[in-house]
Amino acid sequence: MLTFYHSPQTRSTRVLALIHAMGKLDEVELKTVSIPRQDGGGGPDDSNPHPEKKVPLLVHNGELIRETPAIMVYLTDHFKSPLGRQVGETGRGEYLSWMAYYGGVVEPVLVGGFAGVGDNPVFQSTFRGMAEIEETLVRALTGQDWLMTDGFTAVDLIMVSPFLWMPDAVPENELIRAWVKRCSEHPSMVWATEQDAKALQSA
Repeated sequence: MLTFYHSPQTRSTRVLALIHAMGKLDEVELKTVSIPRQDGGGGPDDSNPHPEKKVPLLVHNGELIRETPAIMVYLTDHFKSPLGRQVGETGRGEYLSWMAYYGGVVEPVLVGGFAGVGDNPVFQSTFRGMAEIEETLVRALTGQDWLMTDGFTAVDLIMVSPFLWMPDAVPENELIRAWVKRCSEHPSMVWATEQDAKALQSA
């Protein structure tokens, strides 16, 4: 059995949306845990096996899978979902590249910007900046609605997530803004957002 550790309105929400989009809610056990939050609320949860008490976390047969890109690839591989790309399938390299790009470039650039270090020459030479991220998104979205050619995938869920949390960070580009809107209106993203709101209300 797969067990997914989740906390509402966190990075794990995009994984919750993916599980819903794959139609696998009945095959993944959901465990809601608390985490320390930036507003001072919450706190570490002893029932969360993550070594840093963070989310998301996926556990399968006693093995811990951490970090959203790894979890999304693991899930789409495990369920052979068309929301991912399987080994040997056309688009597998692109799929993995997007996942690595998110964790290795997009989040560092966004966090670096908010931390005020994004203009540091060493930071720029390593990660680049928002201008390059915008160019990458526009290049992918030109002539199509989603980041990969065959429709909505887990790539859209992970890449759009920071723009849903921080609308002010959305680039002033019509292609990107239309894509963000499409992603926000995807039934699984709407469902996950509603589930999180209900969970917080009942907490």
